[in-house]
Formats: sequence, structure tokens, C-alpha cells
Amino acid sequence: MRILLTGSSGWLGRFLAPKLRARGDEVIGLDVAPGADTDIVGTVADRGLVDRVFAEHGIEAVIHGGALHKPDIARYARQAFVDVNVTGTLNLLEAAAAAGHDRFVFTSTTSLMISQAIRAEAGEAAVWLDEAAGPLAPRNVYGVTKLAAEGLCRLFHLEHGLNTIVLRTARFFPEEDDTLDHLPGENLKANEFLNRRLTVEDAADAHIAALDRAPELGFALFVVSAPTPFRRHEAAALKADAAGVIARHFPHAAELYARRGWQLPRSIGRVYDAGLMERRLGFRCQTDFAAILEALETGAPLPFHHDPAYVSPKEGRAGS
Repeated sequence: MRILLTGSSGWLGRFLAPKLRARGDEVIGLDVAPGADTDIVGTVADRGLVDRVFAEHGIEAVIHGGALHKPDIARYARQAFVDVNVTGTLNLLEAAAAAGHDRFVFTSTTSLMISQAIRAEAGEAAVWLDEAAGPLAPRNVYGVTKLAAEGLCRLFHLEHGLNTIVLRTARFFPEEDDTLDHLPGENLKANEFLNRRLTVEDAADAHIAALDRAPELGFALFVVSAPTPFRRHEAAALKADAAGVIARHFPHAAELYARRGWQLPRSIGRVYDAGLMERRLGFRCQTDFAAILEALETGAPLPFHHDPAYVSPKEGRAGS
């Protein structure tokens, strides 16, 4: 397949493009920033450019990973988020529908599921977040525009029969968290594999699974995260005594953490449940919290990327 991959210079794109090519697909990368996997430098907000890319490259499928993200809120106006995340998605959907495509994969975010109340974690139990969670009340322009783009994907399936898979990905960025600094970065990322993180490699593989299954599924939306060891009936205990719950699932976790000078979470306020992805899409992330503990026990490298110096290639540019 000749696949248009947007966001090809970004963190996901640099892992996804080689995986697609390795299985025989032809990848045409589009991004505002140059990169090893980017063939066309430009923005999806430019409808003329999108149309030319489709016409000149014979695009057969789209993986739309390009976007402005939550950290970009400090650097870009709200209109830029609308232009890139909403209008850019519409441009691609219209071009794909006009070309008669049978598959379109859209990279969304679990961030749009987090209202201000959920973010505050003021309740007595962890909030369980799966595809049925709602009503949705995104807390910032990033979430609002990604939710609007999801709606466009659903609409194009209904009106044009475009088979579209929406992937609400949890965290897989390599850099430091831009809001949490109470733990060292590696410790924080390791903890998040319990409830809200996945590796970039698993994120890339989930997109490939979605691309392959889209004609069979029609329209589908999945939370994409490492499989959580927890169950809904543990929600109150997770909020009150997360370490105790973790100890029941992983009796040696505290000892392994202590060897490294790490801390387990004392309280967990939300859990992303990716069970539907496993059941319907047939995809399960390979790296989970057990893999983190195995690396700590054996002294193997940690199975995730941590790069405090990472800077997005689009830094200082006007969209993606």
C-alpha cells in the first residue's frame, strides 16, 4: 500500500514509518519539519497541498498522526489548533473519501477524556477510563480539537463509508513530564505503565493493526495503553492505598524499586483500560508493568525511552 503518514518527523512517525516499510508498504511522509522519513514538508491545514500529495503519489491509505499537542498550548494560538487538528483532519478525510479509500487511521489521545475534575483526582476512587467513559469534557484546546476531529472521522464513516479507526493513545512521549516533577523521569514513566502509558513501539504496532483491520471493523475507537493489572473493583483501594494494591499483584515490586531508589505511587487517580482493543482489534501492547519489573530484576535496560533532552522537530514551526 502507498500510505500517507502525517507527522512523519515526530516521535511516533520515526518508529512507525520504518515498521511500515519493513513489511512492504510505500510510505509518503508529510510533516512541517524535515526528517529522515519525511518526503513532503508542509502542513495538513493546506488543502491544496493535501490534494497535490494525493494526486501525485497515488495515496491508497492514510495514517494521520500529525497534530499540535498539549505542550504546544504554551506556544501556539487556539486558532492554530483548530487549523491543524480539525481543519487538517477534515482535509485528509475529504481527500481520502474522494479517492475511494477503504481505510483511515487517526491518532487521537486519552487526554481528551480528562476533564478538570478528573485531573484534580478529588474523588474517593480511581476513575476508570475506557471507550464508554463520559460525558467527555476536555479541559483544554488540545482535547477539544482532537475530540472534534474524532467526530469528523465518525461522520465520514457514516456519510461516505470510509473505514476509520480512532486510536486514543496514552502517554508515550520520551521527554520529561511538563506538569509532574515529584519523581525522577524514569521512575514516573515506570509507574505509569500501571495505568496510563505505553511504549512508542507498541503505539506504532497498534497503528499497523488498525490499518489492517479497518475494512473489517468499519468505524471503531480504542483506548491504546499498556494492559493494566488492575480491575474495576479495586478503584477505591487504588485511590486510598495504591502501594498495597500493587503489592497484591506484584509482591516483589517494592523491593525492586527500593534497590533503584524509586518510589511506587501512593495513590492512583485514573486507570486507562485497553481491554476493548485487545478483544476487538486483536492487539495487546507487548510492554507492561511486569516487563518493567523484569528489567529491574535482571539489570536489563528499561524497556521504554526516556530522553529529557528530546525536542519535537516542529519546535518553533507553525503546525504539523
